[in-house]
Amino acid sequence: MKALLFTGILALIIGACSQKQTLENVKVVELSSEFIYTDAPFPKCHASTIIETDKGLMASWFGGTNEKNKDVCIYISTKKNNSWSAPQLVADGVINDSLRYPCWNPVLFNKNNGDIVLYYKVGPSPREWWGLYKTSTDNGQSWSDAVKIPNNLLGPIKNKPEQLQNGTILYPTRFETRKAWTVYVEKSDDDLKNWQKTDIDNNGFNAIQPTILFYDGGKIQMLCRSKEHKIVETWSDDNGDTWTPLQATSLVNNNSGIDGVTTDTKLQLLVCNPIEKGRHKLSLFASYDGKNWKELIVLENQGKGTEFSYPAIIEGSDGTIYITYTYNRERIKFVHIEVTE
Repeated sequence: MKALLFTGILALIIGACSQKQTLENVKVVELSSEFIYTDAPFPKCHASTIIETDKGLMASWFGGTNEKNKDVCIYISTKKNNSWSAPQLVADGVINDSLRYPCWNPVLFNKNNGDIVLYYKVGPSPREWWGLYKTSTDNGQSWSDAVKIPNNLLGPIKNKPEQLQNGTILYPTRFETRKAWTVYVEKSDDDLKNWQKTDIDNNGFNAIQPTILFYDGGKIQMLCRSKEHKIVETWSDDNGDTWTPLQATSLVNNNSGIDGVTTDTKLQLLVCNPIEKGRHKLSLFASYDGKNWKELIVLENQGKGTEFSYPAIIEGSDGTIYITYTYNRERIKFVHIEVTE
């Protein structure tokens, strides 16, 4: 019995040391850093999203005179031959000749059949908006008419959906009132039909804008922004059918957007503002277990009064990492990095 107990304790110690040692070996090399555009028909921008297509990279964001203004629209840009195209307007909030609302929070997604989906919101505020999407079959050269998401659901709020092996698409989403923020999950099939909602016990936290990470054994983790100065988490081990109550992680949060990605090597990467107040510092973190995190690189840290926020992150087909984020509400910045383990 003592031998078995000693063996078990030794295994735990070795596992913990291995996790620490492995994270210590994770390194980052910045390959490039640039603004997606320098000139645009709008002065302000926010909430970028990025995907890789078979023709190159595509980014999207909302832009206008200011967030919440009726002239705020959704724009895209594509990168080919190491150059970003000029911002192209792809969606607006025009209802009719006398009624118009602002657009919010685009989210790009690659369907299994190669189509691109652009999810976004239209409405006077995050408490009153509704979800829509457009699709493109030609890598963003043209887009379908807007389709409203059914059943009073919203689709992804800020971060990208994730598609399971069975074809189900998971949408990290949230419901907001003046009194509380609540995260939950929506699902659809690959044809964007049969939408469903799965509630989550928010356990007293005010959380929004989840990002989804995957682990061995079929475990799924969602990390969320919160008002409680911590990134909070929930887990599922049944393809998102049920989730554990929200709990605080060790990661500090300033009540601003985050985003993460699971790499092909099962390294978890997370971009966030690791400060309680302000949005002047933005960093990239890494983990293997979703519990122990290492700060790999500080992307921005220019002092109070600046803003670097609402990141998006993906892994490219070549294994390198692409990140976009808001730069002082005036530009969308793009960073290309390589992570070695």
